[in-house]
Amino acid sequence: MGSFSIWHWIIVIAVVALLFGGRGKLSGLMGDAAKGIRAFRDGLKDEGNSESDQTQAGALPQSEREREDANR
Repeated sequence: MGSFSIWHWIIVIAVVALLFGGRGKLSGLMGDAAKGIRAFRDGLKDEGNSESDQTQAGALPQSEREREDANR
């Protein structure tokens, strides 16, 4: 069997069985990975939106006295 021992072949067969065995395990794994990446991206977008909302509303919240002075 060349330079591979029986243990190498057992590991290779186990990996192939995990990836291609059963009904669509590989596609299921890739779908789960894609969902995780999508959720991560959405989380980053939500975090970015909250920062832009704060900058649009003003750098710091105003106290009542500052609002009254601004209205005068």
